[in-house]
Amino acid sequence: MGDTEETANQPTRDAIMEATFRALTRHGYAGLTMQKIADEFDKSKSLLHYHYDTKDELLVALLDYMLAQLDERLALDEESDPLDRLTTLVDMLLFGPDREAHKAFQTTLLELRAQAPYNKAFREQLATNDAAIHELFVDIVADGVEQGTFREVDPDAVATLVLSALQGARVRWVTLDEDSAPDELRDALFTYLVDELRPEGDA
Repeated sequence: MGDTEETANQPTRDAIMEATFRALTRHGYAGLTMQKIADEFDKSKSLLHYHYDTKDELLVALLDYMLAQLDERLALDEESDPLDRLTTLVDMLLFGPDREAHKAFQTTLLELRAQAPYNKAFREQLATNDAAIHELFVDIVADGVEQGTFREVDPDAVATLVLSALQGARVRWVTLDEDSAPDELRDALFTYLVDELRPEGDA
């Protein structure tokens, strides 16, 4: 498919992705069918099949679409204070630009994560995304150490701890309906990070 045709089809593809997202959020992975996706799509079911042959192919595209959206949200000002960047990144990963929309996003993403042990494409997409987010944290902490904002710590170890804590809080939020989980994690995490990262001798 040429670039012109690809560009012309982008609105249709975006509409398909949004319809698939709504259907997956509503029905879950086990209950999802092409017909249920078509029910959320304001055009014909045949158009779905024109672009995607199978449900699995469509879900691989959806995961790519969702992770691309997440990447866009996490674009940070690299010139800003490292602690501000760290705070912003944690908040975006916990709450997103809109809390309720982010909960729906995380619920749907968890549906796809749950299939990753059995789906190589999902697993590779998620591993790439997780590695990129991990690297964001590493870079922020390394910048803070270099600038003297943070004490000498292992940026990789801090990134692993923070990312694992964030993932745990999101799972509690969407699976147990613990609406306070993100807020509790944020408070505990920042208390720990301020103490852990503060340069020695600072009050």
